Amino acid sequence: MPRQLDPEAKKQLAARVDFYREMGIYDFYRQPVPQDAQISEPLAPIVPADALPTTSESESPMVTKPVATDEDKPAALQAIRGDIGDCTRCRLHKGRTNIVFGVGNINADLMFVGEGPGADEDEQGEPFVGRAGQLLNNMISAMGLKREDVYIANVVKCRPPGNRTPEKDECDTCGPFLVRQIEAIRPKVIVALGAVAAKYLLAINDSMANLRGRWYEFKGAKLAVTYHPAYLLRDPRQKKETWKDLQMVMKYLGLKPKAKADEM
Repeated sequence: MPRQLDPEAKKQLAARVDFYREMGIYDFYRQPVPQDAQISEPLAPIVPADALPTTSESESPMVTKPVATDEDKPAALQAIRGDIGDCTRCRLHKGRTNIVFGVGNINADLMFVGEGPGADEDEQGEPFVGRAGQLLNNMISAMGLKREDVYIANVVKCRPPGNRTPEKDECDTCGPFLVRQIEAIRPKVIVALGAVAAKYLLAINDSMANLRGRWYEFKGAKLAVTYHPAYLLRDPRQKKETWKDLQMVMKYLGLKPKAKADEM
């Protein structure tokens, strides 16, 4: 018969699981415990960071780590990619060719976030390389930047079958890795491309019309919402509205545009 935990131990275990989930860790492995084993100590409670006493480095080895420097970013991103591994956490892994992690300048001030890879991205292992990617490149160029100046990633890292919209549970499973990417890169501005990215990052279920045209805060960055390039390929009339969103971003970053909306 499995060993029964007392109510306090169950509460502490649940808190520990929640703690790891917030860090993007979802896989747990249980080792068998011999029936005659003795549990000598209860689970150590998780104490909120703001409840820890303030001590100097010489007083305690548990010191608050400083904010990661630019030199730390490659290692941080490599660690995130390592944690993803050959992922089988959700159903999307069944049809993928490549995991599409992210690409670009790890010291970028501007980060674009889409919903998920398509067929070209799945084949090449790089986000936004198909027709929608070419349009995104044009948008970036119109802002006075190059693709190499920004960082690009998606909410989910595997291609949904038939390029369908990622489902909520798929975003909830893969999205924490995106959040860790954002925390590692620390952009000044994030542009959410389309409703899936916007709704996941903002945890707001609203229309694009209501989400666009304003600033949000996310992980220390400003976040703006605009249309996904794939949507603009279907409805080029919305390029003018997208240009308004990009102009808001350019003004904040002090960028000078090189094109007009109809030249994207």
